[in-house]
Amino acid sequence: MAKKVKYALIGFGGIAENRVAKEGFACDKSRFKPLKYAQLVGATDMNPARKSAAKALGLKWYDNMDAILADPSIDAVYIATNNKSHAPLCLAALKAGKHVIVEKPAATSIKDAQAMIAAAKKRGLSLSVDHMMVNNAWNQLAAKKVAAGAVGKVGDSCFHMEFAYGYDPAEAATWRCSKIEEMGGPIGDVASHCFYVAEYVLGKQIRKVAAVYLPKVMKIKAEDGAYIKFFLEDGTQGSVKCAFSEMRGGLGGTLTNLGFEVYGDKAVIRTYGSLFQLSGYNDEPIRIRMELDDCGKVKELVPAKIQNIYQTLIEEHAKSVASGKPLNIEGGLHNLKLCAAAHQSAQNGGKIITVK
Repeated sequence: MAKKVKYALIGFGGIAENRVAKEGFACDKSRFKPLKYAQLVGATDMNPARKSAAKALGLKWYDNMDAILADPSIDAVYIATNNKSHAPLCLAALKAGKHVIVEKPAATSIKDAQAMIAAAKKRGLSLSVDHMMVNNAWNQLAAKKVAAGAVGKVGDSCFHMEFAYGYDPAEAATWRCSKIEEMGGPIGDVASHCFYVAEYVLGKQIRKVAAVYLPKVMKIKAEDGAYIKFFLEDGTQGSVKCAFSEMRGGLGGTLTNLGFEVYGDKAVIRTYGSLFQLSGYNDEPIRIRMELDDCGKVKELVPAKIQNIYQTLIEEHAKSVASGKPLNIEGGLHNLKLCAAAHQSAQNGGKIITVK
């Protein structure tokens, strides 16, 4: 086998450590076997106190991003910094000849995402965005069942990520609640996940959206939430419900509420917990579930096997590097356009906006 693609992490916060490094790159050797195509070898963060956490995972610590970009042994970088920095860091990495995985959202503006796509294509580099929830085994099984006609003709669907976040002053001060220009707020933060999973499960692209903001009950700068109607390329409609204002009675109620329903003329598919950072391991806080309801009986649908949603993303990117068949983030650009259109609609009385 060819040598593994060597990565460095730019941004080593809590999610980067626990989800990307320990899970995605299998640095938690007690839980995961090494990846076949990718290896995380280094990390950096603006906070030097993160050095000890990186070293504990056997990673080389770089004092800054420039040191990573100057290291010829690093083939690719995973950017896990704040949203506003995604585009400039990505462009710098591409200019240095590094392949890139960037956290979602790919950028905070359509113009920046377009520049990233152009830069990667110009240099023949592989660029991917962390739309990891399409790798969830239950979401993949749902897509297969819908395509096979298990629910019949799809007439409607609802994808929802609603929870309480921002009532606490410390939460309200975070970018998710206060930095609208950084894609903060439920639309940019979680409706974005709903959009790409909806397109994946339903097998078609969203072309139009209409949205209204939820009643303002929170003391946060961003919207409390939104109800968004979407229209697929064949005219089929569905909806996204996203919110930071919804109480769900605790962790179990919150996590099992993160899912979707697909309504057909024969049956309904419902998932519980498949729209989150979970992969389906036994030690996770809830059990992901999916059911097929034909209105006479309910059958649980269980995937034949699960996979780590972050590892799958990383291995796909590494394989594209090794094969010389680069990925790009047209899907990430489209996702940004959907989020922008939802805000535009909500600010214009729920007007239907076409997304090109």
